[in-house]
Amino acid sequence: MINDFFNLIFPKLCCACKTALLKKEKTICIHCIATLPKTNFHIDKENPVNQLFWGRVNIKMATSFYLFNQKTRVQHLLHQLKYKGAKEVGAVVGQLMGIELKDSAYYQNIDFVVPVPLHPTKFKQRGYNQSEWIALGLSRAMRIPIYTTGLYRKEDSQTQTKKRRYKRWENVEEIFGLNDTFLNGKNVLLVDDVITTGATIEACAQVLIKNKATVFVATIAVA
Repeated sequence: MINDFFNLIFPKLCCACKTALLKKEKTICIHCIATLPKTNFHIDKENPVNQLFWGRVNIKMATSFYLFNQKTRVQHLLHQLKYKGAKEVGAVVGQLMGIELKDSAYYQNIDFVVPVPLHPTKFKQRGYNQSEWIALGLSRAMRIPIYTTGLYRKEDSQTQTKKRRYKRWENVEEIFGLNDTFLNGKNVLLVDDVITTGATIEACAQVLIKNKATVFVATIAVA
């Protein structure tokens, strides 16, 4: 009764469309789960996200769950995840994505889910790594363990927003490293929130591949 009273006065809102959540809905309303613009790229080897890396880095398969456009529910969802403390968005969407990836012929035999790391300074500012929460949802749905202690960020890069493709690549080219050899020879699912030019994912993948890992990629959205 107390929970119902507080929900009446301070209703919990959907992190995508901002409408009040019904009693059994959590974080994202059922309508948004059903209607947000999914790409279905995980069933197409020649999808645009995978093609983004062709000739740049030897990624086994890459996909994004949603299409990102300005001033849409997907943008609002990502904004809540990244800047408003709604880290549970990552777990919910990660789980929805994982349910589909585990049945894809292109995402089999993966050993570990590895989130793109934040620099400690950025982690301290935000209080969490949004990619780790996405990885948590994927891990639950796909029943694959998460590994967060190997890949790390050497330095805090400047924001990637509004940079041209080459400048973005310059900004992340040598900012990632590995602490150990645990991922050597493993099949790794590299996870991030959104792909724009792919520079960050490419830089992470290069480090993993140099250490003999096979890299798969999944993000919430592609811009």
